[in-house]
Amino acid sequence: MELRSSPSVLRNSSSILDILKCYEINKGNLLEIGSGTAEHAVLLSKHFKLLKWHTSELKINHKLIKARIEKEGSSNILGPHTFRVGKDDFPRLKFDYVFTANTLHIMSWKECKAMFKLLGKRLRQEALVFIYGPFNYNGEFSSPSNETFDQWLKDKDIKSGIRNFEDVSHQMSKNGFELVFDHEMPANNRTLVFRRLSYIRKGN
Repeated sequence: MELRSSPSVLRNSSSILDILKCYEINKGNLLEIGSGTAEHAVLLSKHFKLLKWHTSELKINHKLIKARIEKEGSSNILGPHTFRVGKDDFPRLKFDYVFTANTLHIMSWKECKAMFKLLGKRLRQEALVFIYGPFNYNGEFSSPSNETFDQWLKDKDIKSGIRNFEDVSHQMSKNGFELVFDHEMPANNRTLVFRRLSYIRKGN
């Protein structure tokens, strides 16, 4: 089958790789939420040979992901797991890291909050979450191009749109995470890194 490519992935992968290397994600399990064309998985996982990179996507996209992994992937790429935010649970594994790129502005805010809540339930102390994409600050767009992009998103789906950094940080904090760093990236994007704080069981 013909493998679709995303130009943005080819442009941003090296910058994302630099960030991931800073956090020494050299072993363990990483869950990628919204693997898309699986290009991030293919381009990034080969630099972390002892890391198991688990892809996840809607069932309809599995055929493409499997084809790309078979053609271009390294031996440490696993999946794809079926995952729809608000419907599916994480695979029953201990994940040390979660990575997601360009997903929050595609999902509705309700779905974003559902994902943050699930991260809080399934990740344990010291797990890291990497969120790549555009963000607004203090309710303001960081560039004219992001404002144009936001309008394009809303024209396709009124529930989508660029998320506010403060809202994302608040929801992650509410679900047991602290912001480690907000990395500036090329093309008016950011990588937000969150760490899971100590897990406290509520109730019996």
